[in-house]
Amino acid sequence: MARTSGKVMAVASGGGHWEQLQIICGALAGEDVLLVTTAQNLLQQIGKDGIVVRDCNRNKPLQTLECVWQCLKLVLSVRPKAIISTGAAPGLICLAFGRLTGARTIWVDSFANVEKLSMSGKMARWCADVWLTQWEHLAAPSGPSYAGEVL
Repeated sequence: MARTSGKVMAVASGGGHWEQLQIICGALAGEDVLLVTTAQNLLQQIGKDGIVVRDCNRNKPLQTLECVWQCLKLVLSVRPKAIISTGAAPGLICLAFGRLTGARTIWVDSFANVEKLSMSGKMARWCADVWLTQWEHLAAPSGPSYAGEVL
């Protein structure tokens, strides 16, 4: 975790979460963005530097504890102005710590969640300043909001 710059921290696990985050990062050209993901090969595929944290989920409590510790140290060392995530658990963890440190936090629930919000997406309500779904029928007056699709 040597890098300590990054006005915007962009966090996502692999797969569709990562692909959607890369599209969002395209709109952040010119910003100082620190990419955070769960596999080194994802950073290598796009030819960019970033930080790798442990992947985790509710079924792997020890991995989750390790991820929580890594994310806490990262957010405290970087002190980003904003954190954006498309999921999953590591993104939610970073958002929670970011919220506690005063960062602006943005959650964009994955496009894959057509029927209902992801579990992390539901929990994001408590730590996201901006809480978004990519499906209009999942938006509600109490949140999340719909502002279009990433894909």
